[in-house]
Amino acid sequence: MTDDQILAEFRAADALLQGHFLLSSGRHSEYYLQCARVLMDTERAGRLAAALAAKLPRELKQAIDLVVSPAMGGVIIGHEMGRALGKPAIFVERPTGTFELRRGFTIDPGAKVLMVEDVVTTGLSSREAMEAVRAAGGEVVAEAALVDRSAGSNIDLGVPFYPLVAINFPTYAADELPPELAGTEAIKPGSRSVAA
Repeated sequence: MTDDQILAEFRAADALLQGHFLLSSGRHSEYYLQCARVLMDTERAGRLAAALAAKLPRELKQAIDLVVSPAMGGVIIGHEMGRALGKPAIFVERPTGTFELRRGFTIDPGAKVLMVEDVVTTGLSSREAMEAVRAAGGEVVAEAALVDRSAGSNIDLGVPFYPLVAINFPTYAADELPPELAGTEAIKPGSRSVAA
């Protein structure tokens, strides 16, 4: 899939939102990609996961034992990536603020894990989820995401990173808002609390 085809999938799902958004990183943006909306159509989710899986090198795909994603946003795309790769898929969640395995999920010691996210902006959630995988005995060998919106900041996840599309929507600190955003109230659309 080309970048234009990927964005067309978001537009078709009314998942490319415009307004004033407060991101979980604490930064503000005029645009928000609501991955839950684009993934609610199972055929579309499957197409996007297949396209993302196709970006992974063959030797990496062969090495993966398990797909892990952080709840909440990564659960659907993580599951679909597991399906696309023919690998089991589980998720970590943070009921008390720190990612952990629950629901009877386990990771075999030394298992090679592909971390899968919906959107990566700063990489904080990814790094926190990877720590939970390591604590459970797994080895994260790469990360894949539908969207890299790190705006070219070359985030360091400590593993190879394979996004389906990179989108450079500008983000702003609260004291740097352009006039068109400064005069409007920010909406917090995601599932994660805003970073302090």
